[in-house]
Amino acid sequence: MSTGEPEAVDAFEQLGLTSYEAKVFIALHQLGAGTAREVADITDVPRSQVYSVAESLEDRGLLEVQQANPIRYRPVSVEEARDTLRDQFEREQDRAFEYVETVKNEPAGEETQEDIWTVRGRDRVDDRTVDILSQAEERIVFGTRLSELITEPIERALAERAAAGVAVIIVSRREEIKRQFAGVEGVTVEDPPAHRTDDQRSGRIAIADDDGILLSVLGGEGGETAIWSSGSLFATVLIQLIEASDEMQVQ
Repeated sequence: MSTGEPEAVDAFEQLGLTSYEAKVFIALHQLGAGTAREVADITDVPRSQVYSVAESLEDRGLLEVQQANPIRYRPVSVEEARDTLRDQFEREQDRAFEYVETVKNEPAGEETQEDIWTVRGRDRVDDRTVDILSQAEERIVFGTRLSELITEPIERALAERAAAGVAVIIVSRREEIKRQFAGVEGVTVEDPPAHRTDDQRSGRIAIADDDGILLSVLGGEGGETAIWSSGSLFATVLIQLIEASDEMQVQ
């Protein structure tokens, strides 16, 4: 898809330039070099504004100024401009996220609440499942009735934790899931209790050690919705309740 000037101006704005800066920069590349009058003639940037815009572009390292009468401006090469804007974007990104890193764990002055989270959408549930499984150090219980809910990253996370010595139990009555893990060392596949029937809305359950859990249901616009908790009293109690019931006999 070809990009027109309005789209290019929008893109430059996303990179931090103003609309006038983008238009002047583009105009100078069209001209090769030019005066404020020549730039104003081919853009909607007033001539009186070209001077201040050019000064700003010079500060950004995107053009050079020839001290002539009248003053002439020449843009840096496209490749140099690309590198300059990339470096500036990365610096600003670092500044922004460095600040977030400094404040994210600061006490908020509130009573500590249990961390119970909701995540919606198949892809996001996939990602959160991998995160929880990857944290396991002693054991994993993973249950589902649908083979498509065991994505390649999830299968890889289960195999990697098993290889690291984590006890991995897959709970499913599906033959394709049993075959999927038949040759994976350290992974055991068990049937759920015989009296339990498949709930068509059930998604998956992932338990990591004694304090990480994710439970999902299918349906709704997002396709899948899960609650999850890790390192919390809620997670510990919920895991104990599940394992004390006859829904999942895990020793």
